[in-house]
Amino acid sequence: LTVFMLCEVAVGWLAGSLALMSDALHMLTDAAAIALAIASMVLSARPAGQRLTFGWKRVEILSAQVNAITLLVLSGWLAVEAVERLVWPQHTEGGWVLGTAVVGIAVNAVVAWMISRANRRSLNVEGAFQHVLNDMFAFIATAIAGTVILFTGYTRADALASLIVVLLMVKSGAVLLWRSTRVVLEAA
Repeated sequence: LTVFMLCEVAVGWLAGSLALMSDALHMLTDAAAIALAIASMVLSARPAGQRLTFGWKRVEILSAQVNAITLLVLSGWLAVEAVERLVWPQHTEGGWVLGTAVVGIAVNAVVAWMISRANRRSLNVEGAFQHVLNDMFAFIATAIAGTVILFTGYTRADALASLIVVLLMVKSGAVLLWRSTRVVLEAA
């Protein structure tokens, strides 16, 4: 996932594609979500002590909140960039965008399948799974944008695909933040 993300950043920069760059940032949050999920699962298994009477159980929820806030902040920045590109379109290489998006769909399908086999009762694991699914949908939008650019030259399709990625990021970030906050507040 991380190796593909780095390749996507390079191709996105060379192709002039904000959609690929936004997908890469979303994948970065995916990788961080998976790493945080694993680390917090290890920490939450530690026993309670004198200083932490409940133990490390809430680390998992704090990790989910960090993940959600990161998604929301990145989506705000990407929304501004996408609107700027709608107003002032930039040259974008549709073939590179399409090719990278197709590979991204395959990579995320494999990762989603791997995570789907894990225990998704954990809010963190479910959050990581939702990230990967959203990223796969974002790659589908990016592939459509790449196809449109390749065959019509309409480069604003890249910015529109970026806005779709932003909407997916806002949705998943807001839901994850809401659910994790309810856990912290011990809502019924």
